[in-house]
Amino acid sequence: MTTADDTRTRILAAARELFAERGYAATSLADIAAAVGLTKTAVAYHFHPKDRLASELLSPVAGDMLALLGDDYADRQAFVSALVSFAVRYRSVIRLFMEDLAGDDAVSPVSPDSEAAAIRTFRDGIFVKLAGEDPDPATTVRCWALLGALQWGVAKTMDLPEDEVEAFLLEAVRTL
Repeated sequence: MTTADDTRTRILAAARELFAERGYAATSLADIAAAVGLTKTAVAYHFHPKDRLASELLSPVAGDMLALLGDDYADRQAFVSALVSFAVRYRSVIRLFMEDLAGDDAVSPVSPDSEAAAIRTFRDGIFVKLAGEDPDPATTVRCWALLGALQWGVAKTMDLPEDEVEAFLLEAVRTL
């Protein structure tokens, strides 16, 4: 017999996979329902509105996000290594929280208490930890390039083993 917890777990797994593959905005509750073999109404019973799915997928990484920003690192390279490890470990949701939910600040205003606002705060915290409080233009470009390389480097390599992705990304971002 399938319990409500089993159903929620199956829905979350399907959502994580579809969001990583297609993006948050391009995945509907109907898509998730089809992947799990349920009706859209059944999925909505557990996760309505769709933002609740995003919140539930992001909640396990929240503690690691805070630790990443709160830890002291010996130097910038130690922080970059920790950031790459974090991105690879959570690559199944990285597209969700670095692209679809965070979006472009100028184009996508968000409510201050939304998941997107929390993610933008995290993203901006990472940037400050990489670049410092008042970076010069060259540092600004290098740090955003590093974050972009991580975003796409993990979002588009789901078919590769984590250890390989991490090694290649560390090598790629060392010069940034």
